[in-house]
Amino acid sequence: QVHLVESGGGSVRAGDSLKLSCATSGRTSNIYGYGWFRQFPGKEREFVATIAKYAGTDRSYGDSVKGRFTVSRDNDRNTVYLQMDNLKPEDTAIYYCAASAFWQAGLSAQSSFAYWGQGTQVTVLS
Repeated sequence: QVHLVESGGGSVRAGDSLKLSCATSGRTSNIYGYGWFRQFPGKEREFVATIAKYAGTDRSYGDSVKGRFTVSRDNDRNTVYLQMDNLKPEDTAIYYCAASAFWQAGLSAQSSFAYWGQGTQVTVLS
């Protein structure tokens, strides 16, 4: 089993930055990719970003966050990060970290991720 715990959420002003962390534990050798998703009230989860665990710098982003968010990972710490810059009120959501037991370029479907964290709230005030 793999466990994921997000941290770093909170309330900020529009234009501010926030960095989310996701610490993984358990059978981390089963992980080949990480993802970040977000969920707005009453809506489906939305793809934010993914990054390969081993395949160099292979990563992808959702259209609404390109150029503002950066995903990274530290394999020595079994941790994945989401740096969020120039935040907007429409970024307000619960952010979830996820891990996949396989990797392919452009991975973005929720169904590809077997392991999920509990989520962390990000609120951006105008």
